[in-house]
Parts: sequence; structure tokens; C-alpha cells
Amino acid sequence: MNMPVKNQNENGNQNQNEDFTSSLIKELGLLSLGNEFKSDLQYISIIGSIEGHNVLPAENKTTKYEHLIPQLIAVEENAEIKGLLTVLNTVGGDVEAGLALAELIATISKPTVSLVLGGGHSIGIPLSAASDYSFISETATMTLHPIRTNGLIITAEPTFEYLRKTQDRIVDFIVSHSKAKREEIVKRMNCTDNMANDVGTVLFGREAVELGIIDEVGGLSNALKKLREMIALQNMENNIQ
Repeated sequence: MNMPVKNQNENGNQNQNEDFTSSLIKELGLLSLGNEFKSDLQYISIIGSIEGHNVLPAENKTTKYEHLIPQLIAVEENAEIKGLLTVLNTVGGDVEAGLALAELIATISKPTVSLVLGGGHSIGIPLSAASDYSFISETATMTLHPIRTNGLIITAEPTFEYLRKTQDRIVDFIVSHSKAKREEIVKRMNCTDNMANDVGTVLFGREAVELGIIDEVGGLSNALKKLREMIALQNMENNIQ
């Protein structure tokens, strides 16, 4: 019996598809482009360390901000996408990259909801607050602390002034996109009796809500339900106009 033989083009296309799928899994955590699962929502995960202008070591689990930027732009541009759910479990990372992503999320005109699972530490806090509405799981934590830097530092007054201004950028963003009070955020950031070997404060789920950084304690079903409600409300308002 003669077995069918794939031609060279078919083999080449199959190899390209396999390479592309492997790349999606490795870089974005996606099994496919989503062709098998149709949804009018965009789901984005921010996990591990947020990688910015410098490439982190290979053993680090990272979220590359240059990969998320086009996905966020697609939320705004694609008429078929009605809302965005951002899921965070991050230790923080590059401040400028984190703020760039947070600003993009905050300026999306469609409904956005964030969900913190595990942890939303450091620059993960403004990222979680950037959405229109935010959730945190009961067991998740968030760490508020002053900005850190590494490498060569020129100990001159302009350096310290730059660090102060960068700290203000983070605090101002959190305050303007949440119910938290600036005085309380600064106080918790500079707390010296909450962490054994560091400055700052670890907030557990309900504490983050009580402080005003996060809107509500909840999980995936809560976040999706809220996002659907916000989309329905926006559609109703658009129809009235």
C-alpha cells in the first residue's frame, strides 16, 4: 500500500507552525492565537519580573514589556475587543517599563479590570491600580517600598533628586488611579517595623482593599463578572448617546 507523502511545502509550513507555537508558549504563555476560543475580551498576564530596557538572566521568569505594548494597543484599536482583564503575579521590576504599561492600561477607553493572584509587588502596584476596577485574591500580597537601584551610582545631589522625582511618579500614579491617600502610601512605603530586613510594608488581600489600592477581594469569576457588567454599561451609555 502506498502511503501519502507530504510535499516539501507542507512539511515546511508544518515546521513553521510548530516553531511559531513554541515561540508563543515560550514568550507569551499562549498555546495558540486563540482561534479555537473566541472571546470579545483580551486577557493579559503580568508574571515574574517585569523586564525593561535590560535583559534579565535566563533563569528569571519575566514579562517583557515590549510584548505587551502591541497587545494593549490592540485592545483600543480592535473593534471586536470589548474589554481587558489583566492578571498579575509579579515581584515587580523595571520602573519605567512598569509605568509605561500602567499608563497604557489607564488610557484605554474600553472597560479594564485587574486581578492580583499570588503577589502584585513593587511596580506591580501601579499596574494593578491602572485598571478601571481591581480585585485581589484573599491570599495574595502586595509590597509597598521605596524604589531601588543597582549598579554604579554617582552620589551627587542630582542623582538623589532624580530618585525622589521617580518615587513621586509612582506614588502620584497610585493615588490618582485608586482610593488610597498619598500620606498613607508614603508612610507605608517608608515603614521600618513591618519587614525584618527591608523598608516598606507587606499588604495582604483585605489590607490592600482597606488601604484603597485595590477595590475588592475576589477571584476570577468576580473579575470576569465585573468586566462584563462594565461592558454592558458602556454599551448602554453609547446607545443612549
